[in-house]
Amino acid sequence: MSIPRPVQPLARLLAPLRSLLIAAVVLQAVSSVAAVVSLIALAEAVRALLVASPDEDKVWVWVAVCGTTAPVSLLAASAAVTLTHVGDARLQLRLRRALADRLGRVPLGWFARRGSGEVKKVVHDDVHAMHYLVAHTLLDITAVIVVPVTALVYLIVVDWRLGLLSVVPLVAGIWLFARAMAEAGTKMADYGRAAAEINNAVVEFVDGIAVVKTFGRARSAYERFGRAADAFHDFFSRWVAATTAVTTASQIVVAPPAVLLLVLGPGIALVVHGGMPAPEIIPFALLAPGVAGAVSNIGTRLQALRTGGVAAASVAGLLDTPPLPVLDTPRTTDGATADRATVELRGASFAYDGGPPVLDGIDLVLAPGTVTALVGPSGAGKSTLARLVPRFFDVTSGSVTVGGVDVRELDPGTLYGLVGFVFQDVGLLRASVADNIALARPDAPREAIVEAARAAQIHDRVVREPAGYDAVVGHDVTFSLGEQQRIAIARALLADAPVLVLDEATAYADPHAEDAVQRALSAAAAGRTLLVIAHRLASVRDADQIVVLEQGRIVQRGRHTDLLRSEGRYRRMWAAQQSTDQPEQPDPPESESPELPAQGRHEGALA
Repeated sequence: MSIPRPVQPLARLLAPLRSLLIAAVVLQAVSSVAAVVSLIALAEAVRALLVASPDEDKVWVWVAVCGTTAPVSLLAASAAVTLTHVGDARLQLRLRRALADRLGRVPLGWFARRGSGEVKKVVHDDVHAMHYLVAHTLLDITAVIVVPVTALVYLIVVDWRLGLLSVVPLVAGIWLFARAMAEAGTKMADYGRAAAEINNAVVEFVDGIAVVKTFGRARSAYERFGRAADAFHDFFSRWVAATTAVTTASQIVVAPPAVLLLVLGPGIALVVHGGMPAPEIIPFALLAPGVAGAVSNIGTRLQALRTGGVAAASVAGLLDTPPLPVLDTPRTTDGATADRATVELRGASFAYDGGPPVLDGIDLVLAPGTVTALVGPSGAGKSTLARLVPRFFDVTSGSVTVGGVDVRELDPGTLYGLVGFVFQDVGLLRASVADNIALARPDAPREAIVEAARAAQIHDRVVREPAGYDAVVGHDVTFSLGEQQRIAIARALLADAPVLVLDEATAYADPHAEDAVQRALSAAAAGRTLLVIAHRLASVRDADQIVVLEQGRIVQRGRHTDLLRSEGRYRRMWAAQQSTDQPEQPDPPESESPELPAQGRHEGALA
């Protein structure tokens, strides 16, 4: 059997523990040899007693050997397990620190394209999956190799005929197991993907169940989760069905009754016909089942090795994710231009991972203190364009500047101080409400936090809790998604960034809370440069600039009244929405469409 490819990243991750693990493997080998020797000593003591004239001294020598090697085996095994657990603790700490560091440096767009369940699987599940591998599997594999080899050498010395016969079930079991592993091996990567998908489905279902029930959509949400669970079940069932027959056969041929029948049957015949002394059967009765039985243990341990290898590949894949490039000496906006609230895209194009262009040659200027609305059909590139401004992704060609400086030349902390964003998927920490609002300004006074919450229309909801702003999210209080969005708006208000990007900020507003979200967005609009994605065109009629995207290109731009006068995509979209009085639905794969507040344009610029 060749070493499976997933083991290669595993070897890389375990490299810092190499010396410690080698020491543990050596100790386990000593323990295994000592354990076999203790059984050999027991067998030899019995053989010595069964001869016509037993040699008492010889018997006691073997008893002494057995009494000495047994505790040596236990002590060596204990030391080996201690070393591997120490190594496992070090590995998990090092990996989690490295993963946290890498997650802090990857582009924000990396998270936008992955579910939280997938990230959780790597950081928690896959790292934890390596525990059994490091702490136990390496030692178990050592034992299941050393024990049968040592025992076989002894059995062949006792009687080469029965010794070679003892090898038959071992070889048959290994051959059958190799076939089962080959069948399973092709499916391990698929298993990892299926597990990630069911993780995502579980997280999304649990996180969203309260809100979908509010909307009366619990049945459809359950059906979506059910489809993911059914798909995983179908995959796993096919996988098990493909390997069960061969795996069962490998277990049967190495089972103790089968081995004893195969070895002791001919052995008894040899004794009856004078081919060997009767006491020489004793070692085979004691040791032969253990020789072949090692195959079943090898199967379990190699499966654990393969599973750990797949987990290691996931961890290594995240650790190898390129971080957001940052200049050694980042620039600032000071002195570059007098106005830090100007955003400009020049010939900006973008494609995901070398795929077809999602945006192509975008030229767009967001003047300070104005509102720019992005509209267009699903998949037009609205969300991608909006996410280029806070540098969720880097443009494939062209540039994006804030305050006259290319965003790629700014320190990320500086950029996030200039550009705030409120997206459809809001992330709240398991911390107090105050800490969640003050995420961008940890030193903000309580008065400023409360003022931002009032402006975001969430203050009254917070003070209904006994602990108020000190209530811990997820422990003392649970917010609906609409309420979470208002907390995110309060966070953006407190951060006071001069540029604000709004992506589908009302997508999950509570049925009776949309007006509150709209009032919160009106507060966020005051005095800032806004870039918003709108699927309800009526809400952006008074925007300073409406940009119509189609297939990654700007096909129209202008004021609402001007766009209605000319034939084009915008007029058709407006007519369609007016006739049905229904907004274009948000794009499922990417957040793409918050509404603008309907209370005056920028305190004056919005409908």
